[in-house]
Amino acid sequence: QVQLVESGGGLVQAGGSLGLSCAASGRAFSNYGMGWFRQAPCKEREFVATISWSGATSYYADSVKGRFTISRNNAKNTAYLQMNSLKPEDTAVYYCAARAGGVESERQDDYAHWGQGTQVTVSS
Repeated sequence: QVQLVESGGGLVQAGGSLGLSCAASGRAFSNYGMGWFRQAPCKEREFVATISWSGATSYYADSVKGRFTISRNNAKNTAYLQMNSLKPEDTAVYYCAARAGGVESERQDDYAHWGQGTQVTVSS
């Protein structure tokens, strides 16, 4: 079992940047592929980015490609999401998730472990 806690959300103006962190505790962090998802008001939760256990492979939703960067530090048991050039449509609750096996995935159903979420609000 792994427990996840997100931090770093907040209010930022459009065009600004924000960095999210996902701290993991419990079983070996390097055994897990990690993902970031988000849910905007009145919308379904959607995929944002994912990274493999080693960090060698990552994928992004088209809507954030070129603006967001996912990374991880296995020595610190932490995954990150750096968000640049933020837009009002990026406003959402952001969740990190972990899947056993170390492989990345864009599918929410592949993830058994979820954080509580952190709010990101981008003002225009």
